[in-house]
Amino acid sequence: MIKFFRKIHLWLSVPFGIIVTLVCFSGAMLIFEPEITHALRSDVYYVASVEESPLPMDELMETAKATLPDSVSITGVTVFEDASRTYQVNLSKPRRASLFIDQYTGEITGRYERIGFFSTMFKLHRWLLDSANQHGEGLKIGKLLVGISTFVFVIALISGVVIWWPRARKNLKHSLSITFSNGWKGFWKGLHVAGGMYALILVLAMALTGLTWSFDWYRSAFYAVCGVEHTPRNFSQTNNSNGNNGGEKHDRGGRRSGHYHGGEGRHEDGNRQKGGNRRYSEFGRWQEVYETLKTQNPEAPKITIGYEKATVTLGNTGNSRASDSYEFNRRSGELSLVTKYADAKEADKLRGWIYSIHTGCLGGLFTRILWLLGALLGASLPLTGYYIWIKHLIKKK
Repeated sequence: MIKFFRKIHLWLSVPFGIIVTLVCFSGAMLIFEPEITHALRSDVYYVASVEESPLPMDELMETAKATLPDSVSITGVTVFEDASRTYQVNLSKPRRASLFIDQYTGEITGRYERIGFFSTMFKLHRWLLDSANQHGEGLKIGKLLVGISTFVFVIALISGVVIWWPRARKNLKHSLSITFSNGWKGFWKGLHVAGGMYALILVLAMALTGLTWSFDWYRSAFYAVCGVEHTPRNFSQTNNSNGNNGGEKHDRGGRRSGHYHGGEGRHEDGNRQKGGNRRYSEFGRWQEVYETLKTQNPEAPKITIGYEKATVTLGNTGNSRASDSYEFNRRSGELSLVTKYADAKEADKLRGWIYSIHTGCLGGLFTRILWLLGALLGASLPLTGYYIWIKHLIKKK
């Protein structure tokens, strides 16, 4: 039986090992992307100086709106707990587009742009740089190879444990040591065997969750094992929740359709505008809604306000995507409906947990460091395995 598992471990690992190394290494490089990006582009993500109070949100949004072409509209604004972070203004297109504005001066500090290195690492991690996948067109060879290699990696890890355990139980301490006592050969073998055991749980967690993005059949089975019915994400609904409410019409500039009555500067909702000729702001209630939610959730890492909808992120640990969703009346600013995270669909909760486990966000900085080390060890396993295999072939000759 051990011989069978040895063959499985070897002949599955040899053809896919290099891909496993690339996927693990690129994943490791992405773990601290936010912190590195913020440090390298601090002029975009941080204000010049923190003042006593920021400018009104409607004034900031009008400033940002004036810089946009008619075809792009503002869908929402994200305010971070850290007062030194600039406001993130979310845009209608392209997908995930945003710009940043200094809330104390009204200065546009820049747009969201992924640093080239991290963009390459992400494409390598997801698609092996296969350009056909970026627009969902063509044969998704890169994505398929990543999925197959990840699945093979899971089998190699399990078969490795089966091979390792009979010897390890006799001298567990020695089996879990990585030393130079037998030279480089002993070091590489120890790194492969003991390193694999140290990283086992972490890389299995990354691989098993990562496979949910590779295969539909696996994703459905994964959800079923967790006792949850998988429901595909509604991206149009997601976009609406970020600001573009599907039930309301916008003109090309993202302005809500409506009529303005002259004379006293009264808007159709009955609100008198100061000065009579001051233009009604579509963002007029955003500041009020934000202040209400901030008072209710003083420790929220971030709060996002959009058209008639708002989202309060609950924390940076556990399910990092856990949030409470609100709806508000755009005329009065009254919060009329709240969907608590506890009442969210189980599929949405599980989706957030999958992301948090895969990226190591579930335990904050500590688990992310562990995930970084685990991913790097995972990347080393095929390389050290190749070394041991080649040495064995040379010795046989």
